[in-house]
Amino acid sequence: MLRFTKETLQVLNSKFQRETMLVAGVSSMILINKRRVVEIFSASVTKLWNEWEIRVVVLLSLFFQIVLILFGNRRKYIARNWVRVIIWLTYLAADWIAAVSLGSLSNLEGDIEDKSSELNNVLWAFWAPFLLLHLGGPDTITAYSQEDNELWLRHLLGLFVQFCVAFYIFLRSWKGKLLNILAIPIFVAGLIKYSERTWVLRSASSTHFRDSMLPRPDPGPNYAKFMDEFVLKKREGYNVSIRLGAEISKMISRSHPAAINNSIPDAANLHDAYYFFNTFKRLFADLILSFQDRRYSQSFFQNTSWEEAFKVIEIELGFMYDVLYTKAVVIYSRCGFLLRFISLSFTVSACIAFSVFVKHQYSVIDVIITFLLLVGGIILEMYAIIVLLSSDWTMLWLSQHKNPLADLIYRSISCCQFCFLFSSRKRWSNSMAQYNLIGFCIKDKPIKFLGVQKFFHIYQMLEEHHYKSFTVVSPDLKRLIFEQLLDKSRSASDIKACRQLCAHRGDQVLGEMDCFAKFGWSIEAEFDESILLWHIATDLCYYTDLNKNSISVKNTKCEACKLLSDYMLYLLVMCPFMLPDGIGQIRFQDSCAEARVFFQDKKPITNRIQASEKLLQVSTEILPSEVKGDRGKSVLFDACRLANSLQSLEREEQWQCEKKWGMISLVWVEMLCHAANQCRWNHHATQLRRGGELLTHVWLLMAHFGITEHFKISQGYARAELVVS
Repeated sequence: MLRFTKETLQVLNSKFQRETMLVAGVSSMILINKRRVVEIFSASVTKLWNEWEIRVVVLLSLFFQIVLILFGNRRKYIARNWVRVIIWLTYLAADWIAAVSLGSLSNLEGDIEDKSSELNNVLWAFWAPFLLLHLGGPDTITAYSQEDNELWLRHLLGLFVQFCVAFYIFLRSWKGKLLNILAIPIFVAGLIKYSERTWVLRSASSTHFRDSMLPRPDPGPNYAKFMDEFVLKKREGYNVSIRLGAEISKMISRSHPAAINNSIPDAANLHDAYYFFNTFKRLFADLILSFQDRRYSQSFFQNTSWEEAFKVIEIELGFMYDVLYTKAVVIYSRCGFLLRFISLSFTVSACIAFSVFVKHQYSVIDVIITFLLLVGGIILEMYAIIVLLSSDWTMLWLSQHKNPLADLIYRSISCCQFCFLFSSRKRWSNSMAQYNLIGFCIKDKPIKFLGVQKFFHIYQMLEEHHYKSFTVVSPDLKRLIFEQLLDKSRSASDIKACRQLCAHRGDQVLGEMDCFAKFGWSIEAEFDESILLWHIATDLCYYTDLNKNSISVKNTKCEACKLLSDYMLYLLVMCPFMLPDGIGQIRFQDSCAEARVFFQDKKPITNRIQASEKLLQVSTEILPSEVKGDRGKSVLFDACRLANSLQSLEREEQWQCEKKWGMISLVWVEMLCHAANQCRWNHHATQLRRGGELLTHVWLLMAHFGITEHFKISQGYARAELVVS
């Protein structure tokens, strides 16, 4: 047992008193500071905010829904940062503000003596189910990114919690009034919308999306039964042998309608795209395809034009975008149509009943806000229905019915599209980003508010985006890509040969044109190094030939090289995750640093033509690596050596300028195809919500031509038969 002396107890007591006084002092300071913070706003301002807090947050929630439904689907065909920023901020704020609104409503006092305040509380509680509608989100966007699909369990928990909060508000405000009864259909509509969103997120999550496409377990021919029969016959004294029968392979049969309604735009392309979408969507789940899939797809694309091929792929990827990021899984079904009818009819009936029987009993401001919620919900639903009817899914359904009713529905939809400014039928941005190393180094684009950016230390972050631009993917470029892939597909006799084509990144073209000995070193390097080498060399050759007037802007091969060169550098700098692993960004930074030092010594350099002339004047007789070593990763002067070798083809090999650019264009297309095949499926899916990517279209086109590693080699079952003699 411990014994404390009197002196020890006195010391402990004094320490306890001091600590108690210290805690009390800190607490009083906190209370004083809190009171001072509260006193920043006057009593009138605080009272005004208390009166308008719920009204403001509810109206904000409605505003965010309007922004989402207007811009949610536009990111499918607009590849601009401002669209992505608006949607990102609104998507995050919409759920947050709706949850805050429910929390504010749940804090309302239930027992209020003032009758007018009691009526206001009843009306405010009527707003709770509208917030469930808002949490359900618009049909045009359910997930901002693929990560949102993976969080479907969190949304399921949110559905349960938010519904319980809204139901608690509803029960506490129950006074047996007509307004309380009108809240019930809105509750049903809100629960439908929120449940739809949760179900769609679950369906688009990687696990469930993959599981939905797995085939049924296939045990194959009954081996045990076959061997039992084999052993039995052998024991009976027969001479038994095995004969392989004909191959059993179920060819895929296309489900074309008896007659396609050609009055619907792109009717045939819609059917082809939907057929291939149901097959090739397995690529977005990292699953393999059968040899029958390859056989039919290859046959179709080898016998179509490049315009039709790219249009089919556009529609396919549009379907894929809808499945991953919208409510397409639900709304384009019979159940979806029924749920949409129920939610819309309930909202309309509640609006009519409120306007006829209820509105005169409450304050004018709250009645106006309630009308905004009701009418806004109806308009948003009608807008969503028009978007639904304007989609490729509806056009596909209409094209399957060749009758006057289908034509009438289509004309009605076209009229609604005109009235609601739905004139655009774009399925993707049809643009490709451009980035140029020399332009970035010589700063040929003036930067606005440079001092402000440097003051806030955001200059380096914004500098790279400032020198990014966009250009339209030209028909000539599409034709060039299609024709080269067509030639490769026809030259490959089987799947193994097609897989080997995926590994080529310029070496096959150089070998076919007897140039590998001269340029092979630039292709055998790491892929990111090859991109930088050929990008700089292409730029030097382009501006040199342009200055000599040896090429014109109408030279399609030359322009294709320039577009692909700047596009591949954009991928290297801005989207390195879409390229094979490497140190491309380090090489880019070191090359830019060396180029800036060089251009500073050669002042004044005001344009890319002068920069190209100065760089090509540098002698590269000795390899740069022998002079600089391996400390820096710059490839600037190695690219100058490559450019001089390309230019020498006209002098030494007597090549025409068009032939030289033809070879360079084929090298770039092969490098583009290699990058497309190496990019993971989830990165391709990510780019669908950013306006689409040319690389994704090339990847899917390669798969349709059979140039992919996602086909299995087996040729089906061979039926073995017993031969008894």
